[in-house]
Amino acid sequence: MYIDNLSINLSPSYNISYPPRPRILDSTGIATCQRNPIINFQSCPSSTPHHQQQHHHHVSRRFSLESKNSPEPKKMKTMPIVNPTTTLSIPHAHISPTLPPMSTLRRLPFHHLKLSTTNHHNRRFSSLAVAAVRQDTTTYTPAPLTSIEQAADQLFHVTIDVSDFPNLIDSYTNPGQYVQLKVPDVDKPSFLAIASPPKLTLSSGTFEFLVKSVEGSIAEVLCGLKKGVVVELTQAMGKGFDIDRINPPQDFNSVFIFATGSGISPIRSLIESGFSADKRSDVRLYYGARNLTRMAYQDRFKDWESSGVKIVPVLSQPEDGWTGEKGYVQAAFAKAKQISNPAATGVVLCGQKQMAEEITSILLADGVSNEKIIKNF
Repeated sequence: MYIDNLSINLSPSYNISYPPRPRILDSTGIATCQRNPIINFQSCPSSTPHHQQQHHHHVSRRFSLESKNSPEPKKMKTMPIVNPTTTLSIPHAHISPTLPPMSTLRRLPFHHLKLSTTNHHNRRFSSLAVAAVRQDTTTYTPAPLTSIEQAADQLFHVTIDVSDFPNLIDSYTNPGQYVQLKVPDVDKPSFLAIASPPKLTLSSGTFEFLVKSVEGSIAEVLCGLKKGVVVELTQAMGKGFDIDRINPPQDFNSVFIFATGSGISPIRSLIESGFSADKRSDVRLYYGARNLTRMAYQDRFKDWESSGVKIVPVLSQPEDGWTGEKGYVQAAFAKAKQISNPAATGVVLCGQKQMAEEITSILLADGVSNEKIIKNF
């Protein structure tokens, strides 16, 4: 095997360079030179004579530094010392570069990868990048919209028929799970928590969602579609609410549930799935919205309360005459939390990040275990 243009940087004190003549690797893989190497010692504040001697001894063991029959080497320009570590430049040797982690590759757009197949290293990098992207490939199933109805100001009930796709139905097992959904002519998916409980999906063959229409968003496009339009969606994803962490009911008599805006969607699934609320002494739902016109599922409140859940609506900008809780959910809870036994308290959170963080801080300060604060994300 022939190697061209061999240069070795062994330390901050000196480097070795060879004339551009072919060298041969012997059977041990050590470079045997046909010309004497040029060793250039340079002063370095961090080097000592003893340091230089150690390196010289190391070099003399690996390379033939004396050759009586070899002609005098030609004078050559030495390469500047790039760094204090040992570097070896062998153009025709296949040295694998350090590749970025797969999690980084998945986030890189293709135009940032600068892929090329002109050499072995780039081909390998290209194949790894493509593999990372393939790992993120998600299977979508086309299914028709059954209905789109307004649930409140800016909120819509969206129902999708999945009765012909048992794999989608079977994937939904826990309240709090979600799907990725694509609308026609838009590649980017929207993430939607399923509002209907699993048992309803099983019996009706539909997924129900509560979608907030935000101007310029995919959700706005979805809410503007007509019945019968085919969308694409994935199987149910995520673990949902791990209610087993606050069971059995007799050990967790108090359960506080918090939701804001469209975050009530998976909470509906939880309540209507049943989590033994009627067997607990204190189950409260703090549901925050701007006003009553933006509060969905008011027609379900009576049924929810009959199942053992006390509804506490909290309005940040209520209409005149409102006598209920005003402001934000976290403030309303802090005012009337009444946590009698932190060790027997469970919590379910879904909604705005700030609300979730502040509620968590209040609960932890009162002694509620972080393991008993359940989220679906």
